[in-house]
Amino acid sequence: MGANTQPGPGWTLVLRHQPARIMGGRPDGGDAGVVELICCACGDDPDLDYREVSPRLRLVRGPYPTAAGVAACEQHVRLHQQLTGAAGGRR
Repeated sequence: MGANTQPGPGWTLVLRHQPARIMGGRPDGGDAGVVELICCACGDDPDLDYREVSPRLRLVRGPYPTAAGVAACEQHVRLHQQLTGAAGGRR
């Protein structure tokens, strides 16, 4: 899924299908039927596997059924917009 967005300067939010399994550090065997939300502004790295990120980032990542993932992505964008707006556009 190519739902990339940049709601603010300097950060990227990606919604992608979660791979069914990782073999040799690469996705293998299709997808698990769920999506994950990866937010670089929160400190996540799209190059890391779900098991390699912190428990806090796993809460953001999901996994989510597709429709719930889209809703979580929209909510996450609003959260960052509120945070950057409250900080006068600075982080």
